[in-house]
Amino acid sequence: MVEGIGIDIIDVARIKKSIEEYGELFTSRLFTDAEMSYCNEKPNPYQHFAARFAAKEAFSKATGTGWNADFSWLEVEVVNEKSGKPNLHLAGGTAEAIGKKKVFLSLSHSGDYVTAVVVIES
Repeated sequence: MVEGIGIDIIDVARIKKSIEEYGELFTSRLFTDAEMSYCNEKPNPYQHFAARFAAKEAFSKATGTGWNADFSWLEVEVVNEKSGKPNLHLAGGTAEAIGKKKVFLSLSHSGDYVTAVVVIES
């Protein structure tokens, strides 16, 4: 049974501007070390940072609670399978709040924009 659906679209330029302006102060508050390494290894790191930002926003929308005391940006991590398929890895209070529910993620990149869709299923 579907319990939540979230979608987000991000202008890559918005994330690029934030990273250029605030640097590690911005990235370290929103992205895990593994996410930062993954993105920084790509030819267009800003597009990958934007995709992860969109995934976290879509997750917060799918939960129906947004970002509150139970959810932290760093407790929601985008990881990729060997095939490239993205998944969300949850930790801490976020993982506890979601419990055994299944979380599905889809990402799409197209030029200046990225989108993310998250579905939570019991």
